Amino acid sequence: MDSITVPLGEVGAGMLAEAGGKAVNLGVMLAAGLPVPDGFCLTTAAYRQVATAAGLEWLLAAMESAAGETVRPSAEHGRPPGDAATAASLQHLARQARDRLAAAPVPARIERELRRAYARLGADVPVAVRSSATAEDLPEASFAGQQDTFLNVVGADALLEAVRGCWVSLWTERATAYRYANGIGQRKVRLAVVVQRMVDAAVSGVMFTANPLTGTRGQTVVDASPGLGEAVVSGAVNPDQFVVDTATGRIVERRVGDKLVQVRPLSGGGTEQLPLAAGSEPSLTDEQVRELAGLGRAAQELFGAPQDLEWTLSPAGGFALVQTRPITTLYPLPEADESTRAYLCASLLQGLTRPLTPMGLCAFETLAAAWKPAGGGSGPPPAFRYLSVGLRLFVDITPVLRSPGGRRLLPRMMKGADARSVGVLEHLMEDPRFAVARPRVPRSPAGLFRSVPQLVLLPSVLHALFRPAAALRRSRAAEREFDARLRLPEPATPAQRLDFVEQMFSREVTESLLRLLPPPAAGYLWLGVARWLLGSLVERGEVQEVLRGLPHNVTTEMDLKLWDAAAAIGRDPASAEAIRSAAPEELARAYREGTLPAEAQRRLATFLAAYGHRAVAEIDIGVPRWAEDPSHIINVIANYLRLDDPQQAPDRQFARAAAQADAKVADLVRRAEAFGPVRSRLIAYGLRRARASAGMREYPKYRLVTALAALRAQLRKVGEELAAAGSVAGAEDVFFLDLAEARVGLRGADLHGIVAGRRRTYARELRRRHIPRLILSDGTDVEAALAAAATTTAGDRLPPGTLVGAPASAGTVTGTARVILDPAGARLEPGEILVAPSTDPGWTPLFLTAGALVMEMGGPVSHGAVVAREYGIPAVVGVPDATLRIATGDTITVDGAAGTIVCSARPASS
Repeated sequence: MDSITVPLGEVGAGMLAEAGGKAVNLGVMLAAGLPVPDGFCLTTAAYRQVATAAGLEWLLAAMESAAGETVRPSAEHGRPPGDAATAASLQHLARQARDRLAAAPVPARIERELRRAYARLGADVPVAVRSSATAEDLPEASFAGQQDTFLNVVGADALLEAVRGCWVSLWTERATAYRYANGIGQRKVRLAVVVQRMVDAAVSGVMFTANPLTGTRGQTVVDASPGLGEAVVSGAVNPDQFVVDTATGRIVERRVGDKLVQVRPLSGGGTEQLPLAAGSEPSLTDEQVRELAGLGRAAQELFGAPQDLEWTLSPAGGFALVQTRPITTLYPLPEADESTRAYLCASLLQGLTRPLTPMGLCAFETLAAAWKPAGGGSGPPPAFRYLSVGLRLFVDITPVLRSPGGRRLLPRMMKGADARSVGVLEHLMEDPRFAVARPRVPRSPAGLFRSVPQLVLLPSVLHALFRPAAALRRSRAAEREFDARLRLPEPATPAQRLDFVEQMFSREVTESLLRLLPPPAAGYLWLGVARWLLGSLVERGEVQEVLRGLPHNVTTEMDLKLWDAAAAIGRDPASAEAIRSAAPEELARAYREGTLPAEAQRRLATFLAAYGHRAVAEIDIGVPRWAEDPSHIINVIANYLRLDDPQQAPDRQFARAAAQADAKVADLVRRAEAFGPVRSRLIAYGLRRARASAGMREYPKYRLVTALAALRAQLRKVGEELAAAGSVAGAEDVFFLDLAEARVGLRGADLHGIVAGRRRTYARELRRRHIPRLILSDGTDVEAALAAAATTTAGDRLPPGTLVGAPASAGTVTGTARVILDPAGARLEPGEILVAPSTDPGWTPLFLTAGALVMEMGGPVSHGAVVAREYGIPAVVGVPDATLRIATGDTITVDGAAGTIVCSARPASS
């Protein structure tokens, strides 16, 4: 027969299913000798009996049915699955579950065992009664505050009611929605109850063994206030806060809160809130803060991860730890290193906030390895070293920060790529941990090229500067050779396919792409030369207008081809009605079956034949291409069909942008005549060469995506073989392996467990909203740390409601904001202002109907900024937390020249 109660000291690490996360963590701390109040656990066996008697099983089955197969869809799109109707259905079913549990009788055996365990603590001893769910206080999801706790419960009858309250709280709307959003099945969760001897607390609070605001692992943050911890946890007080250097015990920050109320136990049970006189004295002494931080450090070492603890201090001066859970919001740590290192997020620089699949990371690691000297030769290491942190690419910029030349070059580069990073980098340059080190001078030109292998492009770029036509011919020849190398002779074995993929990534792809870079690089160099020659004749940012409506941009050409397809579909009544009336997923299925109306089928097939290798987050080889799932493209076409203003048509907008750029070139050349004929002609030539070549900046990436799509097809065939052999569950699982693991799978290894673990990690990272643009090896999010330390900001001197970013595309537009976190399935009405975390080419079809663009990431030459300029729409980039501070429906004014967004109105609350 299942155990009903277990002494808390006997609850071990392997008892999650019986005792739940909270009880397990308390039991582990008790066994380790940490100060935890005595008590017992009423196990999930008791809940299971009551839930069965209450008839909950059919309700749980209905919940699972309402939610559908939600775990994988939510993982693919990085947002809670389903819609408002699904959420409402779950809430209705959860309410029924609560009602049934509240009315169900408690079996006599459970009541008898509960009373007996309580009596062993003492006659009518006050206890704290805490919910302990099997999906709670876990590394993946903390469930903090989702289930109920009852304090100062006195007497067996009151204990029985508190236990029932805990059971009922498993089905609150907040707990049900939390599980739903985190992909946790409603039928899988059970509830145990922790009963602990109540501590007469003089002071209580919470403690984080890593700084939750900055991510710094070496700091402990303590919040404290008189009375029970409920006042701190519920936010009823402004507590005292102490930030402690964990290693030394030094208090590095101290803030005394007003602490105007305290929660105290009542003599007969329950609690009350009492007022406190405001005072300036902290509720803990420095020595007590250090003692508490030591307990936190012990708990962290015990569990092997930073902890969020609740604690109390008795009137006699003894500390007790009443619960602990992992801090689940911290960004993962980079690799361990004895010295402090700085890592810049390369994924964000590519406009990618979502994680990469393991195979996607493996592809980039293999590409990066192609830069290394053959045989690991001598000489300085490459200037940039890539690594994966949180399934995203980061680059170690420590050597650059410690180099005089790097300090000059990196901020200039980042002004164009990601303006928000510049201030962060300048802050790090003042940090003594990144002081300039003695430069390691290469002994030979070969050593220099090993250190900065990108220098191999220099002769080709110089050639392209002065012989652009010849450089373009060489680039086209390289492209044809690349296409030939991407074809694997058939038939091929799975092992041969893996060999081919590895060979392409380790040698062919990098070499081929480098040969495509000189023409666009020369175009931007000519733009810089022209800007320098113009000198004071131009204002800041004025020369950038030359880059509007650029020719030879494959992404722009793609978007215009899609507009042409949409226009043709709109002229065919049957096709237009089908696109407007059905869901994109249904239309995608009809397209694959060949049953769309003829014009829609033909136009979509033509577009996908040319661009079906592209995708949102397309630099990840693990992401399905549009040819595999065209629902996103169909949704964009549906958006285009709603465009009823001919002047807003994308082709007209592009033509206007090109005309404006040509007019700006003519204007600048006319001004340059004041310098004399030689200089003015050189300026004219430079501006024309910039317009002719700069648009090709997208081409190397476009060809990389072409290669990724071709190699993805090879890997998927390997996945089919692995699935047929039973090594994995499905063909797509191959993208949650790396190349070496796929080879092991071909030899018969069971990889189901590896794939399942990787999918859970991937799904967790998809839900992460904030990605640090620059992180230190101790976990510090440098930008967040700067924000936390700042006492004044430039925004304080601006009108209320003004957000500040980096100017990216001139112009001013007032319109309705539409916050979009993922372009897949997104709807953007013509003229709405697109507010996004960042963008890559998969987003750009939305630009065609956007009135303006606001991005959290990016700089003036980042992808979104470049395309916005080409389409002539105002854009502001690098706006901190834009998707949180702007809501869909807000009326905002975007000034792309000033780099400001003014939020002038917000829709009324419903």
